[in-house]
Amino acid sequence: MAAALRAAYATVLATLRLYSNQLTGSIPTELGQLTSLQYLWLYGNQLTGSIPTELGQLTSLTSLSLYSNQLTGSIPTELGRLTSLTELSLRNNQLTGSIPTELGQLTSLQYLRLDSNRLSGSIPCEFSNLKALSTKKCP
Repeated sequence: MAAALRAAYATVLATLRLYSNQLTGSIPTELGQLTSLQYLWLYGNQLTGSIPTELGQLTSLTSLSLYSNQLTGSIPTELGRLTSLTELSLRNNQLTGSIPTELGQLTSLQYLRLDSNRLSGSIPCEFSNLKALSTKKCP
């Protein structure tokens, strides 16, 4: 029964807003099973660890806000699968590595914040595909 109930919620939950709390620990990989999710706002917490690659399965997602946490590691290339995304904010974390070229596939993206991390390298030339982008902030 519990598994069936979880599966039912996974197909109908459209919005998950847990921002500006004092949540700790890592982002659960199981969030990748919430296939109807359109808004995932976990910003302003104390979340640690890496961004789960499973978030790349949330193809209905239009807004992903994970800013102002303590996330580490690189930006997953799988986020490039989120082609419905209009807003992506990963700013003010401790993310490292280069900006994935796959983010250039997010052609619906209107808002992108990657500032205040520890990213390195250059801005991918694939960002020229982001015609809807109104704000580009990179370190």
